[in-house]
Amino acid sequence: MATSPHTQTFKDVNEEQLPVANNKLHGWKHFAGLYAGEHVAATEFVIGATFVALGASTIDILLGLLIGNLLAMCSWWLITAPIAVETRLSLYNYLNKIAGNSMTKLYNWANVVIFSVISAAMITVSSTAVRFLFDIPAQLDWYPNSFWFVAIVLAVGSIVVFVAMYGFSTVADFSKLCAPWLFVIFIAGSFALFPELSNHVLGSTSLTSFSDFMTIGDSSIWTGTNADGEKGIGLLEVIGFAWAANSITHFGLIDMAIFRFAKRKSYGLFSGVGMFFGHYLAWISAGIMGAGVAVLLKTTISSLDPGDVAYHALGWTGFVIVIIAGWTTANANLYRAGLAAQSIFVNQSRERTTAIVGVVTVIIACFPFVFSQMLPLLTYAGLLVVPVGGIVFAEHVLFPKIGLTRYWAKYKNITRSVPAIASWALALVFGFGLNAIDVMSFYYLFIPTWIFTIVIYTLLAKKYGAGDDYTQEIEAEEQEQCDIKEYQAAEAKDIPKPIIDSSVFTKVLNAVSTVSLVIIFIFASQVMFFSETMNMYSANKSQFEIACFICTVIYFVTAYWSLKRHKVLNTVS
Repeated sequence: MATSPHTQTFKDVNEEQLPVANNKLHGWKHFAGLYAGEHVAATEFVIGATFVALGASTIDILLGLLIGNLLAMCSWWLITAPIAVETRLSLYNYLNKIAGNSMTKLYNWANVVIFSVISAAMITVSSTAVRFLFDIPAQLDWYPNSFWFVAIVLAVGSIVVFVAMYGFSTVADFSKLCAPWLFVIFIAGSFALFPELSNHVLGSTSLTSFSDFMTIGDSSIWTGTNADGEKGIGLLEVIGFAWAANSITHFGLIDMAIFRFAKRKSYGLFSGVGMFFGHYLAWISAGIMGAGVAVLLKTTISSLDPGDVAYHALGWTGFVIVIIAGWTTANANLYRAGLAAQSIFVNQSRERTTAIVGVVTVIIACFPFVFSQMLPLLTYAGLLVVPVGGIVFAEHVLFPKIGLTRYWAKYKNITRSVPAIASWALALVFGFGLNAIDVMSFYYLFIPTWIFTIVIYTLLAKKYGAGDDYTQEIEAEEQEQCDIKEYQAAEAKDIPKPIIDSSVFTKVLNAVSTVSLVIIFIFASQVMFFSETMNMYSANKSQFEIACFICTVIYFVTAYWSLKRHKVLNTVS
């Protein structure tokens, strides 16, 4: 295959450092599935129950989560996706172009810390299910109080680290398979426990109207009173957290790595699949399950961990959902942490850096506070990296509109961008300073911090040379982008198109996996709507737990079998 002198130079460049080629772009279904898999996960058990413990009211949950998740979806759509589609670069590579290697290393260190802590929290969540099998007490303090719980964390964590090192592609595919099952299971779990709550509040296992739902919610789930008996969080706090929970990925632009593969900017809207199935319905369902188990066991929701909740709601399937959901989420985040570490220690392999980071992560996972404090951890993580998103937004969106030059630091051969580093440092002082003096809810701190960073970076960049004339450099940059496209088009000619498996057997496997989910939902609906007495409720719930476990096994066997057939077909071809 012949290439021009220009395009030949890109053969030795790491593919990740180049804009995504046109032949590797994905359609909307890819992003809908990706966000569903990413955001219907083990964290939903923790966050859904936390809203109950924080004392939100029912109307605040229903309305606040709706508004907050809509704002989050719009943030991906209007901020992240446009920059990613226009540049076809990940945030790491874009940041390296505009801020130099020193700033990129600082940012990677921040990501190592953030993703390691999130991964540790998910390992702890998975371990709560395993500890339940061995009758180990719930771990509710910030430190472990059982040697055997630590042993379980080390065992579960070792599996997570090993898979993140060597088998992540399989786990990524498996995570996508989990998305529809997880969604059905969360809804089914809430259906299975709602009659228990109804009987506790109304003296009847049956609902007759939506007002019954609101009465049960206000009396036994989202009571408006926190665990200390004081007035809980309100509508603005619920909206703020739902918006801020993923600020690291939308305002912080981490998900440029995902949307650089999107054919259109509008695909940012498909983040809503994860928001409304995961961060709306799943959070509400998890709250119902947590409150239902608290009533069932005559305790408080703050005395329960995800293992307790899942088992009493779903039976044996509860172990499966907590282990799998925590496992897949932990693997994804540990993989990210390993990549960030490898970008810092470039002479080390990704496997080695992932192993080292993994050891630290597993040690952190032994301390249960990492999952019990998930809400503030996610919010502060966003506050830590949102300034970087503000720097990129200013450079890419604002600079061309006010006469400054995009990529000016690259044109001046700057390896340590003082404007970028100083803006990030000042933004952290500003954001955490606002939190210290308590001028506003910390859920919203990412917004003024983001705006502050944009203003400071713009002023400093202009002072350091962003307003200079770079006509020749811009022409060279445009020529380089044309050469890259030419090179990628030439390379794509020899790449075979993926083959769609349309065999009858695969269609049967897909049909069986779909039917198994429908059966789970039917049995859950029977518990919810056809349990007129407590005796009927007990019988229906027992049947549901058996059917749920059997159908779960069937679903994963058939769905994974179908996936493997597709992968084998394309490998052979």
